[in-house]
Amino acid sequence: MRIKNFIILTLACTMALASCQGGKDLTVHVNPYMGNISHVLVPTYPTVHRPNSLLRVYPERADYTGVQVKGLPVIVTSHRGRSAFNLSFWQGEESGLEPYYMYFYDNEKITPYSYEAYFYNEDVHVRFSPDERAAIYELSFGRKDRPAYLIFNAGNGGMEWDGERLEGWQYIDGKTRIWLCAEFEPAPEKCISGTEGENTFSALQFPLGTEEIEVRYGVSLIGQEQAGKNLSGIKEENLESIMARGREVWNGKLGKIEVSGDEPDMMAVFYTSLYRTYERMINITEDGRYYSAFDGKIHEDTVDFYTDDWIWDTYRAAHPLRTIIEPEMEGKMIYSFLRMASQSPHPWMPTFPEVTGDSRRMNSNHGVATVADAACKGIRGFDLAEAYRYCKAGITEKTLAPWSGCEAGPLTKFYWEHGYIPAIADGEKETYAEVHPFERRQPVAVTLGTAYDTWCLAQIAERLNMTEDAMYFRERAIDYKNIFNHETRFFHPKDENGEFITPFDYVRSGGMGARGAYGENNGWVYRWDVPHNIPGLIELMGGKEAFSSELDRMFCTPLQDSKYSFWAQLPDHTGNVGQFSMANEPSLHIPYLYVYAGEPWKTQKCINDLVREWFRNDLMGMPGDEDGGGMSAFVVFSMMGFYPVTPGLPVYVIGSPMFEKVTINLDNGEKFTIRCLNYSPDNKFIQSARLNGKPLDRCWFTHKELVSGGELEFVMGDRPQKEWASQDTPPTSLSEIENL
Repeated sequence: MRIKNFIILTLACTMALASCQGGKDLTVHVNPYMGNISHVLVPTYPTVHRPNSLLRVYPERADYTGVQVKGLPVIVTSHRGRSAFNLSFWQGEESGLEPYYMYFYDNEKITPYSYEAYFYNEDVHVRFSPDERAAIYELSFGRKDRPAYLIFNAGNGGMEWDGERLEGWQYIDGKTRIWLCAEFEPAPEKCISGTEGENTFSALQFPLGTEEIEVRYGVSLIGQEQAGKNLSGIKEENLESIMARGREVWNGKLGKIEVSGDEPDMMAVFYTSLYRTYERMINITEDGRYYSAFDGKIHEDTVDFYTDDWIWDTYRAAHPLRTIIEPEMEGKMIYSFLRMASQSPHPWMPTFPEVTGDSRRMNSNHGVATVADAACKGIRGFDLAEAYRYCKAGITEKTLAPWSGCEAGPLTKFYWEHGYIPAIADGEKETYAEVHPFERRQPVAVTLGTAYDTWCLAQIAERLNMTEDAMYFRERAIDYKNIFNHETRFFHPKDENGEFITPFDYVRSGGMGARGAYGENNGWVYRWDVPHNIPGLIELMGGKEAFSSELDRMFCTPLQDSKYSFWAQLPDHTGNVGQFSMANEPSLHIPYLYVYAGEPWKTQKCINDLVREWFRNDLMGMPGDEDGGGMSAFVVFSMMGFYPVTPGLPVYVIGSPMFEKVTINLDNGEKFTIRCLNYSPDNKFIQSARLNGKPLDRCWFTHKELVSGGELEFVMGDRPQKEWASQDTPPTSLSEIENL
């Protein structure tokens, strides 16, 4: 090792150790393999990256059970996406060269900041670590009697070797490209280029007897020159120093929340979940510039540009978590939404912004919820009036039909005239062209989601003193009542004539994914999808006692079919406890609803049991899809002991804290500490509480109380204390909170 690199390594390691909270390395609690084997659908991935960075990789295989990997990844450009470019290796005769190789591997080790594996047929040991836009691979070859080759592959792109650097580009989609610039030590003897279909490859031959090859590369969304600049950013680094710096950066992020207890597996679940909330959104700014797929142009800006977000999944918990631990970043992310809208053909708030643009998936337009939530919590960095214009346009001018980016048509007009999306019966032919042919209308999900979105619009309009808009959208926020069936006390699809669709089964009707009525989940889950007016929902249900009883019934009602038959139709509706699904985002707030019925002890039992049952430190420790940190943020909140039931209100509902002590290190220099007296894994029930030394007999607290710093102290027990906080239910309006 060169002396310069040794000095860099020593300094980096010293800095990394000094940065760890109290000398502790919190990354040791992160298990990237948690949930890598799925229950039904897409598993989690063991992603290696810097927090919220452009460059991310993970092994290319179906899931953890895959016995082979397809080369070495270079950059994953979207969550769940395959790698752009691919790096393969080969030892042997030139005649045996192929673009891609499948490798059997062993001794794989993955941390948030590094990858390591041994490929036993080839006798090659690989190590890897990235920074934000560049990375280093180190390959050790065990066979010294054969020439070594590295093969870079570019699907639908091009590669060029100039004698010192390998440069290339690849289309991610029809308009967005990723550029690559790579250097090698030792230098290759020659380069062999070729094509296979749309794939272009460059095979670099190294001298006979080469034992170790170092590959340094940079990537860019802007262009080839910028990829070279990004590579130059690690000019003075080596693999060890990049790993040390990566560990330091990750400890800084994970250390924003310090937890302590005597359950190592629970520590792993917590910090793994926190790590996953930093995979997305990604910062694609490069030296003050960024490429926007929303208009296909390169822009200059002093504020970082973030993309790759599935807002339907993340508005519920991931964005609210950032308002606490990453407020400045959250403001930049929302400002990024505004830039996306201004750069798009229609000035609409995005719904599923990715590196390649807005894919407009799922239902509703919950970007408005991220804006409303940030605004009520004092997040800065964006123009609220501008945000409101894009949010309003995205809800009133764009079609309300799911999975569509077209302008509003007759179906949407029907909603604004009648207050609900009309349904058709299973098997009935679709009549509206604006409806996606596969996803269908999702009439109940869209009606409920739009009612919530308009409530969010009303909150923003009121803050902007737009009285007329605030009044109109506040009235539209109760449109959910238009599809409530008072006889069954479910939200029920209704046709254009105002008649409920019959016959109808709240468990199975609606076809694949229940899209003909709901969306991914059945009627039992969407029954509770009124987060903005829970007292109104309680009233519809017949009062608090009936409301609580129906929650009980959901958890106790069986699938009414075999699991394979149920999941064949509802593959997202996994993690079942009765008809409840722990595996999909619309369910996340449901266990907390007992608090609004005056029975917080039931929430304490449900949350503690659900987290321990379904989120575990093992390969199947995630009950469903982890869509961009949404479900992981739910775990982070719930294990700390509270949850934001209604994004758009600065209130947190208390659940069941699962650690002896939690300290949130806030960006303003304050600390908010949650302490459990009589702590034990068996003691899930709160007996009493104190906030900043004063008795607390309510099962909620405000965002202001949290960010002001202080201490929330619970006395825990193994039996429910049914009287604690049973009379003071959470506020459901900004005026209630402001008058406290």
